Amino acid sequence: MTGEAKPLSHSDVAPLLEPYLLKREAGPSAVILAVSGGPDSVALMRLAAGFAAPGRVPVTVATVDHGLRPESCAEAKTVAAWAAECGLSHRILVWKGRKPSTGLQERARAARYRLLAGLGAELDASHLLTAHTMDDQAETILMRLSRGTGVGGLAGMRAETPLAGIVLARPLLAVRKERLVATCRARRWPFFDDPANLDPRFARSRWRKLMSALAAEGLTAERLAALSVRAQRAEDALAARAAAVLAEARLASGKGRVTLNGATLLREPEAILLRVVAAAIVAVAGARTRPVRLDRFEGHVLGTIRSALSERARCTMNFGGALIEIGPDRRIRFSPEPPRRTGRS
Repeated sequence: MTGEAKPLSHSDVAPLLEPYLLKREAGPSAVILAVSGGPDSVALMRLAAGFAAPGRVPVTVATVDHGLRPESCAEAKTVAAWAAECGLSHRILVWKGRKPSTGLQERARAARYRLLAGLGAELDASHLLTAHTMDDQAETILMRLSRGTGVGGLAGMRAETPLAGIVLARPLLAVRKERLVATCRARRWPFFDDPANLDPRFARSRWRKLMSALAAEGLTAERLAALSVRAQRAEDALAARAAAVLAEARLASGKGRVTLNGATLLREPEAILLRVVAAAIVAVAGARTRPVRLDRFEGHVLGTIRSALSERARCTMNFGGALIEIGPDRRIRFSPEPPRRTGRS
């Protein structure tokens, strides 16, 4: 954006928030707002409170105290007071136990969503709303690009995703962060600045510092967000085709095993073959499915499977928690990887 950011009005956010906050047939039953106390989430809470209570679904504000800073407990209590000013109930969720020395942000994120989903189950809430912005989306895409992501990673964060029995919704993905900050300042809504946002130890903070330089070269948050929308369309199309091919190629399944007709898969582009194989691995490995690097999946699995199917050769490999066996009949058999035969992935 150029020039001074314009604060959001009720009419700006009504189309974004009404689907989640207003009572309607087959609509949300209850909503949780994840509010850390930063400008984005404070704006979400205050703007949500602007919808008249009689027509609003039950709303609970939740703040996760990760216990990573001495002031986090006091900040959570302050957010509770702000929620009370808005006429909204509030819950503080505490991440207990020892904190990891590595992968702190990833583990904290997992703990946060676990606690929020648990509250959702307790309150019988249908939706969890977060204040992720277009800037967050852009940073997410850049981080995934740096790790060698595929089309699915370029899709970034979805507006809605399932999360342990609740729908995780991000209604502000099309809004720039600076407009939320401007809204808080214009309406004199206090908020906290999390020092972790500027901590160079964390990848997201480092990418955030690069955003202005990238924008000067034309790689703006708006263009990255548009890329995510296009990638989502491509991802959805590929996923739909892969599901159809999986159903067509499936010869047998049950008791943790899946058998596919490899001749059917040979007729498909590589992107579809990879997705079908990945889906079969997850189907048999379940919770034991191990994450694998995309480049190794593409290089090792794709080449080996295509070669074995084309030559009607026998092939056996362990990958991602599954045992994959190919025979001269061009059938691909997937089963859980045997104990003590763990393959390198």
